Amino acid sequence: MDEEILYSIALTRVLPYQSQVQRQLTEAAGSVRALYEHRHQLRELLPSASERLQRTIAQWEQHMARAEQEMAFAEKNRIRVTIPSDVDYPARLRECPDAPIVLYYRGTADLNSRHMLSIVGTRRATEYGKTFCQRFLSDLSHLCPDVLIVSGLAYGIDIQAHRQALQNGLPTIGILAHGLDQIYPRLHRQTAIEMLQQGGLLTEFMSQSTAEKINFVARNRIVAGMTDATLVVESADKGGSLITAHIATDYNREVFAVPGRLGDAASAGCNGLIRDSQAILLQSAEQLVEHIGWVTAQREQQPVQRDLFPTLSDGTTASSPEEMAISRALKGSDGKQLNQLTVETNLPIGRLSSLLFDMEMRGLVRRLSGGTYRWI
Repeated sequence: MDEEILYSIALTRVLPYQSQVQRQLTEAAGSVRALYEHRHQLRELLPSASERLQRTIAQWEQHMARAEQEMAFAEKNRIRVTIPSDVDYPARLRECPDAPIVLYYRGTADLNSRHMLSIVGTRRATEYGKTFCQRFLSDLSHLCPDVLIVSGLAYGIDIQAHRQALQNGLPTIGILAHGLDQIYPRLHRQTAIEMLQQGGLLTEFMSQSTAEKINFVARNRIVAGMTDATLVVESADKGGSLITAHIATDYNREVFAVPGRLGDAASAGCNGLIRDSQAILLQSAEQLVEHIGWVTAQREQQPVQRDLFPTLSDGTTASSPEEMAISRALKGSDGKQLNQLTVETNLPIGRLSSLLFDMEMRGLVRRLSGGTYRWI
């Protein structure tokens, strides 16, 4: 039994949800075992230690039995337990000041793969977001077939990213907010089982840990910290994916966001990140690969779609088939009124008005007097 791992597991119970403190104490002592041996003389190692911290650390011994139980559980279930001093601990994550001092991992993927990308987003994904994931990961698998996709196994964009990665032959790792003795949500159990053979499951939480809200917040820093970049596909103006994006920024990692139409609640967070220069507007897999500077594979004979949104003949970009229909109706004319456009595009007038407003804001169409619209 590796004593350094055993003492580390126990320390996570001594100081729960205090990864940065755990790491600072360990570094001050030189090792977790040395810290344990000085648990009753903490101020010899850390003169500034508070009375409360001294009392807490002095109670370390009572957590050792539970740590031994967890080690036995890990061995029985082929779970790899890794700490920052191990070679196989995620090197990118090790750079982060609040990285977990213990990780539990089951799977086949390399936690230090050459190319790693986190994909996160809303739990209430729309067809727009799902379609983006499908096309993006298909293209990325051609450009960079060894990229490892990381997400949180949650509803919506997370599970879509995992499933599309599996479908396109990419390894994918799910970061859990609970122990490896369960899968939450249960509906994703089959996907999680597939990931064990083509990726894996990773967590900082011991078995018998419940999926509490605070765990999901803690989980986000692992999603952000263990990869080269984070991509937000869809997000409301508040939510876990925005927290992940902000953490990635704090870690000096690249953050990308997929733009959405103005007024779409599912894209409000992404649009806000782009507006506030907190994320790079992303339209294609090739754009991401080129920006990060990843070495790509030789292109297959079947061309990779350069842009994930339909492109109009003059090079401007439409974000949906509905906008393509509007562009076809307007091109070659001196302008058409709303009533005429709703007949030619077969779009309800309310929907048409909303689309025209978005296209006007993007400089694709111009509204003239009399309710007439013209292609620019």
